[in-house]
Amino acid sequence: MKFICDRWLVTNYASIALLIAACLVAISCSKQPTSSLAEVTIQDVQEYLAEISSDAYGGRKPFTAGERKTVAYLEQQLKSIGVGPGNGDSYIQKVPLVEITGHPAKTMSFRSNKTQIDLNYKTDFVGYTERIQDTISIKDSEVIFCGFGITAPEYQWNDFEGIDVTGKTIIVLVNDPGFGGEDESFFKGNTMTYYGRWTYKYEEAARRGAAAVLVVHETTSAGYPWFVVEGAGSGAKLNLKPGEDAPYKAGIQGWISLDATKSLFDNAGFDFGTEIRKARTHDFKPFSLGYTMSHALTNSYKFDDSQNVVGIIEGSARPEEYIIFSAHWDHLGIGKVVEGDSIYNGALDNGSGIAAVLSIAKAMKQSPQPERSIVFLFVTAEEQGLLGSQYYAENPIYPVSRSVANLNLDGMNALGPMKYLTITGFGHSELDEYAKEVTMKQGREILPDQEPEKGYFFRSDHFNFAKVGIPALYAEGSYEHAELGKDYVKEKRAEYISERYHQPADEYVAKDWDLRGIVQDAQFYLDVARKLASESTWPGWKEGSEFKSIRERTKLKN
Repeated sequence: MKFICDRWLVTNYASIALLIAACLVAISCSKQPTSSLAEVTIQDVQEYLAEISSDAYGGRKPFTAGERKTVAYLEQQLKSIGVGPGNGDSYIQKVPLVEITGHPAKTMSFRSNKTQIDLNYKTDFVGYTERIQDTISIKDSEVIFCGFGITAPEYQWNDFEGIDVTGKTIIVLVNDPGFGGEDESFFKGNTMTYYGRWTYKYEEAARRGAAAVLVVHETTSAGYPWFVVEGAGSGAKLNLKPGEDAPYKAGIQGWISLDATKSLFDNAGFDFGTEIRKARTHDFKPFSLGYTMSHALTNSYKFDDSQNVVGIIEGSARPEEYIIFSAHWDHLGIGKVVEGDSIYNGALDNGSGIAAVLSIAKAMKQSPQPERSIVFLFVTAEEQGLLGSQYYAENPIYPVSRSVANLNLDGMNALGPMKYLTITGFGHSELDEYAKEVTMKQGREILPDQEPEKGYFFRSDHFNFAKVGIPALYAEGSYEHAELGKDYVKEKRAEYISERYHQPADEYVAKDWDLRGIVQDAQFYLDVARKLASESTWPGWKEGSEFKSIRERTKLKN
């Protein structure tokens, strides 16, 4: 019997060997599903970045030829990658906007019974309006100092207590009362709340019926120098097209320089530093500065549609559940000439985010189909006040209640690989735990925001997703370079803010950019998305987050 078996084995050895080999291959494939997963590459990032940030796109401002070329490029790339149209059979979501070009008087006059102070446009103040009116004229409007311009019942705070500011001009401080103190429970300490954002201050002034609102600029508290305000607060401004029930807007919204503010206070007999300290206490009461303000501007405006660009890779198992990548495609267009250049290319802000999202889309399309659907959303008019993402959040293509998470990319790390990843808004959502797991695999650690006073959580498109309850993640490699250390990163970031942020100098210069940093972060986002897409669970907001109750109201049925 043994002889027969041995003979059979010898005779069929080749067939058995082939069978065993086939089984081993099958077992190997089943145990290593990640072997077919594509990754983000430097080559892809560089190709997309060099193109979209070139002069050919004219600074990518909405309502310009640069918009038309940008949108066509994004649509073409999504098609080329194999990503399907994300709005029915279209890659486009129209965003109705109005462009208002204000022509302010060259001076803003403050008159008291003792003196008259004329502030100069752009040097001392910038002002504009969101009203659809040919002329805005404010004459002899009483000037009131309203501290930080905040009404926050949860902090027992009301900077308007005991005063009616209807028809008046209010001056308010940037940031919130917690900034600069040692009590992390007072507001959120040095972490800016939404109450600290200038957008909130405009909204609250409007709710109170103010004729004009001026935010005092101070570089540390604002998070950017005066030239950023000068550029963003003057010239043509875009807004979402108002509906019939559009809320009241103050006639003039704007900024006033720190020096101009000190002059006004000094001439009125007040020490500005002393009044700031008072404004940080519960005992503060708003008061008249003894001036009236007069100013006028004329407007030209036009209505048109800008465009969000959206594509989708449908999920294999749960296609009705959506993970939304976002990056804004716009920048500032062609403007003031600086050192012989007038094209505001926006290479880092946000050509880098565009390149990263396209690279992620390509890697996902070259990999096995995700179980949940992946949406790639390139939004318009971020630089004009997060308008494209606001419109999407208020008019979602995919139901908010079925949107698992938003992953937002804006201004990527172009300095090279980093030891840490900073999550803007760390502590808000369970997406922090996803980030920790992925960064650990990358050999990195999570580092809380090192500049919480600058309110970055409220300054990019993820905020509009958070406002409707969708957990949002906005993160970037930061703080310490893997090879060159902390001081290198600090120096380069300061240099960018002072010399290139919102300037024509924000260009892609291959020899100065280390794209390994962008690839590192883009791969992080890709891996987070893959983890989210492979699960049936839903990340939520953490206790203490102001967005938790909003999510619960959507009544998810998971």
